[in-house]
Amino acid sequence: MTYPEGHSAERQLANAIRALAMDAVQAANSGHPGMPMGMADVATVLYSDYLKFDPTDPKWADRDRFVLSAGHGSMLAYATLHLAGYARPTIEDIRNFRQLHSPCAGHPENFELEGVETTTGPLGQGLATAVGMAIAERHLNALYGDGLVDHRTWVIAGDGCLMEGINHEAIGLAGHLGLGRLTVLWDDNKITIDGSTDLSTSEDVAARYAATGWHVESCDGHDPADIRRAIDAALADPRPSLIACRTIIGFGAPNKQGTSATHGAPLGADEIAAARRELGWTAEPFVIPADIAAAWASFGEKGKKLHNEWNSRLATSEKKNDFEARLNGKVAPGAAFKAYLDGLAAEPPKVATRKASENTLSALTVDIAALVGGSADLTGSNNTKTSSTKPLTRNDYSGRYIYYGIREFGMAAAMNGMALHGGVVPYGGTFLVFADYCRAAIRLSALQKQRVVYVMTHDSIGLGEDGPTHQPIEHLQSLRAMPNLLVMRPADAVETAECWALALAQEGRPSLLALTRQNLPPLRHDVTENRCAKGGYRLRGASAARKVVLVATGSEVSLAMDVADKLEAAGHGADVVSMVSTELFDEQDAAYQADVLPDDALIVSIEAGTTFGWERYTGRDGLRFGIDSFGASAPIEDLFRHFGLTADAITPQILARLSH
Repeated sequence: MTYPEGHSAERQLANAIRALAMDAVQAANSGHPGMPMGMADVATVLYSDYLKFDPTDPKWADRDRFVLSAGHGSMLAYATLHLAGYARPTIEDIRNFRQLHSPCAGHPENFELEGVETTTGPLGQGLATAVGMAIAERHLNALYGDGLVDHRTWVIAGDGCLMEGINHEAIGLAGHLGLGRLTVLWDDNKITIDGSTDLSTSEDVAARYAATGWHVESCDGHDPADIRRAIDAALADPRPSLIACRTIIGFGAPNKQGTSATHGAPLGADEIAAARRELGWTAEPFVIPADIAAAWASFGEKGKKLHNEWNSRLATSEKKNDFEARLNGKVAPGAAFKAYLDGLAAEPPKVATRKASENTLSALTVDIAALVGGSADLTGSNNTKTSSTKPLTRNDYSGRYIYYGIREFGMAAAMNGMALHGGVVPYGGTFLVFADYCRAAIRLSALQKQRVVYVMTHDSIGLGEDGPTHQPIEHLQSLRAMPNLLVMRPADAVETAECWALALAQEGRPSLLALTRQNLPPLRHDVTENRCAKGGYRLRGASAARKVVLVATGSEVSLAMDVADKLEAAGHGADVVSMVSTELFDEQDAAYQADVLPDDALIVSIEAGTTFGWERYTGRDGLRFGIDSFGASAPIEDLFRHFGLTADAITPQILARLSH
């Protein structure tokens, strides 16, 4: 497979990507040169003729979104951003590829470079995130029209992205929603780390995409004319498109191209010298000839012109203020939420916190138009739909509720894409036990500092008869261990409302609400301040001289209140602390923490989950009540008795410790 015109001028534009990829990986002695070299021609055509971008304003709202799902080939992103005229990465950044403090990391990181739309690397997630971006684009287009929102989402994906299970979830959702402004350019090089794809797969990828409602094209990924033909066909089709770009991995490296040797290791000095001869590239390492640099710089000029035209339309649009506020991302509860809180104070209900969440959302979705929700086929259980959120469908993208189907991982990744796109604050529901199905995407929410709200119900053995497969045990603590994830487990309707307000205020991190299936008694009657903002707070102080501090979360806070009553009756004062969020509590100053958890008291934790980790608060001499086995199938009352989570079971153990 060769260029029809040999060492053409256009080929040299692509060779600039190849040269930077070879040189950077060699300098770092680490990286993946093969994919950037193989997809250089496709990327050059995309940037030169199709991608709408303004390098002087990487955050322009109506830019096209470009996602390098095959993130191991990060040098493709860094090379194109540099060549296209973005301020970063500089050539010095690229020289320091994969080095400490260089924005040119081993995989593209959205928080390192403005031109990188999403962090990629865990294969398949980039493509799935792009589905969320495409949803956000269509939703905002339905609200603001073509004049303000009219862009596309482009993805470069590799064989690994298409093999990962999340790919099946993502493309099924995209096909169902008819996301025709999403185009995936598949680096069809038939090579993975282990070797030929024949070692591990024999599926008909094109047929699978077609079966899910996608338009499918193929092209010679080293022939610019054929690449353009395929892209033009994709743009003309109303369905999302997959273009199988047949490429040679490591194209231009005469002794290693087409093999897994170019996948994850430097080419070596001798092979790079041979590749330079093969490609007709005579420039020194990290040097781009002036004519090639000028040609690349020109690609952004039409984007600048389109951006100026868009600015003019925005300036005269009657929706200007609303649109700018929407893209600004500042959201806050309003009058409907305030009225709901006042109602809670007047008549605190006995409800499950999943129902309290629905009631809170009923107010918030009135106040905040940017809230777009959904559920992974558990709408009636997660209580995530409100009267304000009609379905978002292929026939009506203005809707605010997405039926994700049984696609927990795909839902979470799509929500990341919506948050990254901007103009949408996404939330989505499933059972807490299925956080494991979402975990890799939750981790990317946290890593990328995105405001995504995970509504996770059925948060303990309290879900009862569904049994141990559905009863989360280790999940809360494992999620609390994840950096930059705000986990909140409210104890009643007031705390649930406060947790929702806190989640929406977190512009730099995702939140996870762990909510009950079973009804809980009202514990809070005051709504004058958001007490959950402290993470843990003294819900009730001791009457007798304080001997014990009971620290509980969620449904076990009412249990702690019952234990406190029994301790007080025995003459031992007991505080009850509602530990809504360990993350928020840990962010408080030392004096506050010491006041809530004093050294002179026995600290006791109560949570219907693993006791692992609670020693951080109880100390080694404290007591920890929980469940350190899997659950069981039975009515809820029987389960709590069986696992010793009752006031009658807990109180004697505390009294025994106090008597020593």
